Amino acid sequence: MAKTSALALLAALCACGDPTSERPLPAAPGTCSERPPATRRDELVEELHGTPVADPYRWLEDASDPAVQGWMRAQDDHARGLLAALPEGPALRARLAELLYVDAISAPVRRGDRIFYTRRHKDREKAIYYVRDGEDGDERVLLDPNTLSPDGSISVHGVFPSYDGRLLAYKLSINNADASTMHLRDLDSGRELPDRIDNARYASPAWTPDGRGFYYVWLPADPSIPPAELPGRAEVRFHRVGDAGDHDDIIAAATGDASRFVGVQLSRDGRFLTISHQHGWNSTDLYFKDLSEAPASDPPVPKDIPAPGFRPLVAGRPAIFDLIAWRGAFYVHTNDGAPRYRVFKVDPARPERAHWRELVPESDATLEGVQVIGDRLVLSYLRDAHNELQLRDLEGAPIGPIALPGLGSTSGLVGEPDDPRAYFHFTSFTQPDQIYSTDVQRGETHLWRAIEVPVDTSRFTVEQVRYPSKDGTPISMFIVRRRDLPLDGKRPTLLYGYGGFSVSLTPAFSARAVAWLEHGGVYAVPNLRGGGEYGEDWHRAGMREQKQNAFDDFAAAAQYLITHDYTRPQQLAVYGGSNGGLLVGALMTQHPELVRAVVCAVPLLDMLRYHRFGAGRTWIPEYGDPDIAAEFAWLHPYSPYHHVPKDSPLPALLMLSADSDDRVDPMHARKFTAAVQHVSERPAWLRVERNAGHGGADLVQQTIAREADALAFLLAELGA
Repeated sequence: MAKTSALALLAALCACGDPTSERPLPAAPGTCSERPPATRRDELVEELHGTPVADPYRWLEDASDPAVQGWMRAQDDHARGLLAALPEGPALRARLAELLYVDAISAPVRRGDRIFYTRRHKDREKAIYYVRDGEDGDERVLLDPNTLSPDGSISVHGVFPSYDGRLLAYKLSINNADASTMHLRDLDSGRELPDRIDNARYASPAWTPDGRGFYYVWLPADPSIPPAELPGRAEVRFHRVGDAGDHDDIIAAATGDASRFVGVQLSRDGRFLTISHQHGWNSTDLYFKDLSEAPASDPPVPKDIPAPGFRPLVAGRPAIFDLIAWRGAFYVHTNDGAPRYRVFKVDPARPERAHWRELVPESDATLEGVQVIGDRLVLSYLRDAHNELQLRDLEGAPIGPIALPGLGSTSGLVGEPDDPRAYFHFTSFTQPDQIYSTDVQRGETHLWRAIEVPVDTSRFTVEQVRYPSKDGTPISMFIVRRRDLPLDGKRPTLLYGYGGFSVSLTPAFSARAVAWLEHGGVYAVPNLRGGGEYGEDWHRAGMREQKQNAFDDFAAAAQYLITHDYTRPQQLAVYGGSNGGLLVGALMTQHPELVRAVVCAVPLLDMLRYHRFGAGRTWIPEYGDPDIAAEFAWLHPYSPYHHVPKDSPLPALLMLSADSDDRVDPMHARKFTAAVQHVSERPAWLRVERNAGHGGADLVQQTIAREADALAFLLAELGA
């Protein structure tokens, strides 16, 4: 009865006929022709580098315009009304609630005698931050985001305990946006300190060993500064506990270059202070200062050195460098001359490159990360897009692996350089996150906390296949399905991708995937160029002038699934967010014949103006600068907003946007949706998440509602 009512309501909403009449309803509910709210279209054409470029929806860029606000409300109301009527919605919401309202715990962090961790409760919307005095101490609430605001709009954006566990720095944000404010608390007394640091978007406190202060990245709290310019205004500052925060010492002045990120870290012993300048996701400059040395009076600051007393470790090299300082030495993780990364040991007294000593050479696996835990090097490798953990001593001699429970993913260990005890999480497509403890000296590992999710994953099977892309490059892809599912070319299939910023898509448990599989679907995740699964060469093969490779890899994944009888174009959907939103937007405009439906979340889609909004300028090293003619020449041909086809049937589109996204400006979602609605007869709906940032809202109920809407939309469009 519920399904009949939903279909009848949908028919009424879509003006496909009187639901009480005998006219048959459409086979796929989402295909009805109800038009969305009207959108003004301007005849705006400008010449860029000799090319005429139309931009009829530029007026939708200004979210402060009451007309734009009204348009957004009308679009969101339209989308939500139609989504609410989709027949699979209630069942999906119920199932996703079972999968997401679960008890779970994070890997703990030890600071002094205290242990810090987060815990999810099946009856709470947000994870709660806890602290314990020792392994067996009583658990007590540190921060409960559920109680910070009546509507759940205040979020915790990170907690940073001092090394002795006595003080806590924590960041709060509104609507889960990146912009945040930092506060301090004395954990011995429970007293909130007067310290306050506004606009702490990039602040990640690097505590001194004595807990008297920390270094951090500061931004001006000036609303007149365009968000795209903020990275260039970033300063490195030092905060003394007890100060207000508005007159902290400036350690390094702003660079004035909005295309680079500034970072700071302090060695565990407090001796070495390091400043990093990250140029996109492609190269890093590192500068260090030995704080144990007596400062010279009024030292000169050489050109390109960020602050007095700093020396360059590496600058101007087209490669990534990460540094760990421990026991008077630097351990440098880099892809310089080694696309799959290696490790050097460096004497800070002789930092010139000629004196670097290679400890861990490049191998056939990608060395994703390096840590020093318990006087051991912990090496996290990616081999064929799944993780392996290896131990070596501080001179690079192999010790052995840290056993993982299967082929899956972990983000490395949570631990300290001077403590052999550490923790890690492990997950796979068929294994929810589990937390393990290990002792890197003894070589012992055991399950610390099991996380139970109500699903029998033994019913699922995972395979990893390889297929040729357009240029013949072999691409790997994970395919997950029910074991009993016949491959008859008619399975509803969901293809998820990212393909950029050296981000690796590795096996991970997903409530979305489980719900899709239980509806008889196939779930596929390819490892596209632009990602980091196979090293820096793999990343560079899908960025800047080679970005089209990532789109070709994704199209080839769709073609593989069709050719090998998993599905057919009428039952194939794609899903991607952020850079993955650009990916699915490109597939939708370049190969509309391959897919039936698209979910595009918080995307980049106008690649000629992306650098003018949000954090866009920091992505220029990844995509290119449209203000430069040669780079415009590779951005313009694929920019989805500028290439919405007018003579080919487009897939149905569900656009997921967020009202407080201060990373990728929602103007992309608005403009592209309007452009698709102008030419497409299929649904093109814009759903705006309220009180949400780039990562969505941090309320479980909102995650459930969003994912249920997306999956119900896809199932309706695919006729599943």
